[in-house]
Amino acid sequence: MTSSTGAGAKAVVLLSGGLDSATTLAIAKDRQFDCFALSINYGQRHESELNAARNVANAIGVADHKIISVDLSAFGGSALTDPSIAVPAGKNSGGIPITYVPARNTIMLSLALAWAETLGCRDIFIGVNAVDYSGYPDCRPEYIQAFEKMANLATKTAIEGNKLTIHTPLIDLPKKDIIKTGIALGVDYRLTISCYQADEAGRACGICDSCRIRREGFAAAGIVDITRYKT
Repeated sequence: MTSSTGAGAKAVVLLSGGLDSATTLAIAKDRQFDCFALSINYGQRHESELNAARNVANAIGVADHKIISVDLSAFGGSALTDPSIAVPAGKNSGGIPITYVPARNTIMLSLALAWAETLGCRDIFIGVNAVDYSGYPDCRPEYIQAFEKMANLATKTAIEGNKLTIHTPLIDLPKKDIIKTGIALGVDYRLTISCYQADEAGRACGICDSCRIRREGFAAAGIVDITRYKT
């Protein structure tokens, strides 16, 4: 969870196609890491965010971009993977919301870890945030610390002395500062999708909690929100 400079070192960057992950990729690139972007098709409601991830990866520039399929819709339990569960409108009223996908970040970080090990890479970036996050337990600093510790006990690379670092550059930033950071680094947020239920054309619903957080972030940053909203 350090802020070291890569100076050409390889880094695996988890890239969902959303605002936070795009900013995280830009930060990793700015720190001079040779970035390998990883996106996960986990059975989410829409694939437009994967198209957004492709566009972001191409715009920012990566050494490679892989999209891996792990169908979490087989388990359900989340409004993002089970079409029979409605995505709630408005602000989360407290607790862990129905948009939480069981074990999603653990699975994504595990896949990133596997790729990092085959690349001879000691750095993984993930855009989790503990300030504006919507109640997800796998976005907390203590979770990231625990996963990093586990990764350094479980991999051949670490046992041989090359310890892994999980970077979370957005962990303590409010959304407005994330947006300002991305703008300063040249991120084109028109390419990103944050909505829980964007349509096939990539238009955001404008009413889910993620849309609310994104809209309020742009307003607080004093930057025009160029997101395409249906509502």
